[in-house]
Amino acid sequence: MNNQPSSYAETTGAYPDNAVTAGGSPAVAPEHPHQGRREDPAREALLNVRREVGKAVVGQDPTVTGMLIALLCDGHVLLEGVPGVAKTLLVRALSTALSLETKRVQFTPDLMPGDVTGSLVYDSHSSEFSFREGPVFTNILLADEINRTPPKTQASLLEAMEERQISVDGVSRRLPDPFIVAATQNPVEYEGTYPLPEAQLDRFLLKLTMPLPDRMEEIEVIRRHAAGFDPRDLGAAGVRPVAGAAELARAREAVAAVSVAPEILAYIVDVVRATRSAPSFQLGVSPRGATALLNSAKAWAWLSNRTFVTPDDVKALSLPCLRHRVGLRPEAQMDGIKVDDVLGSILASVPVPR
Repeated sequence: MNNQPSSYAETTGAYPDNAVTAGGSPAVAPEHPHQGRREDPAREALLNVRREVGKAVVGQDPTVTGMLIALLCDGHVLLEGVPGVAKTLLVRALSTALSLETKRVQFTPDLMPGDVTGSLVYDSHSSEFSFREGPVFTNILLADEINRTPPKTQASLLEAMEERQISVDGVSRRLPDPFIVAATQNPVEYEGTYPLPEAQLDRFLLKLTMPLPDRMEEIEVIRRHAAGFDPRDLGAAGVRPVAGAAELARAREAVAAVSVAPEILAYIVDVVRATRSAPSFQLGVSPRGATALLNSAKAWAWLSNRTFVTPDDVKALSLPCLRHRVGLRPEAQMDGIKVDDVLGSILASVPVPR
């Protein structure tokens, strides 16, 4: 597989095999990008995770890669897809393959902040209040249909997402490490939902789209179920732990050591600043978005077995990193303009460093 993408597809938003899919999610990192180079055990372990998840989930390798990038960057992920595309199963399989704990919260209109973060409970035996941990005390929190709960409960996650801690009754409590939020939302059903505010959207490192499977993938899904596959029993599906927190910690150290040339830093800033002046956008990308793009590009470069970031790494992660940080003008929405199309035009117009 070619490790250096040659060009950006201006009209479709698609990249070569080792960049992103047409849907804007990071594609599969090459299994052995450089045959003569000594493989990093931490990288090999993380690449093995994709094969394990594939035993339970069909056709979502780009999303798995995006989740790995989020874990490497200590960032959160917004998963968007219609019901039934295995969003929950993917998170459960990923946590199993990584030996990480995961908890699921179904966000509903009556969900209270304490139901997520935890609360003080009175103990009649000791006549004292004690803290009972909420589901946020885990490694991967699956916030299912996060836009179905009111803003007050949505906001209860802000401190956890930004500070990796929660505060109850004036006492701060640290969350486990690693900790990421994988939030899901339905892109086509808006009745009874509360759109996420820009401040919370900006806390998500990536927004990944999970498309419907193609015909052959859907046949494989049905074949597995016909053969007795039970999505509630990952062990029977053969999913086993192949990495853990130790490998993830070493991988994060390696990602932090990936070098970024000054011209690449300038390129990232130019892409981000172009979103602020785009006629179709009323809201551009913040400096936090530029940092997210930098860190994601470094993680992708490391997964691709490189110690430096290229402009194609920046392009590969631009859609997942930026699409949820911008806002279309009402007139652009009425004209049917899509966020990804505008971002594609920006990437095609910003000069690429050579």
